[in-house]
Amino acid sequence: MTSTTAPLSAPLYGATLGQAVTRFFKKYATFSGRASRSEFWWFFLVNFIVGGILYGIAVAAGAIGVSVDANGQLQQATGPFIAALPYILWVLATIVPWLALVWRRLHDTNKSGAFYFLGLIPFVGGIIVLIFLLLPSDPAGARFDK
Repeated sequence: MTSTTAPLSAPLYGATLGQAVTRFFKKYATFSGRASRSEFWWFFLVNFIVGGILYGIAVAAGAIGVSVDANGQLQQATGPFIAALPYILWVLATIVPWLALVWRRLHDTNKSGAFYFLGLIPFVGGIIVLIFLLLPSDPAGARFDK
């Protein structure tokens, strides 16, 4: 199966940036199946850039963050809430499909998606999950396909 003919139910190995983003939103809340490394990391890059830009705009407008007043006290940001709205909407629109994508990526490495919860272990949990996400595909992961 070539990378351009993989159905949505199968992982798309060698996905391009556009294909990864399209599949991300088409498989919005699909926790079954698998996602290739290219699908995962391309969308990770897009999410990092878009989220970073929107967050930067909100911080620059003073809608997010803290500042120090003349007395040395921390003050909550008081900028216009509307500046933070695009960032908040982006996070809300992508949180469920992001969790589904991570879940499917773990399936592709032949791990249960529940391994995602290892990230809750302080200090080392996130590193463990990152290592699992970096692992190459394991054909045995096909057991998670429908």
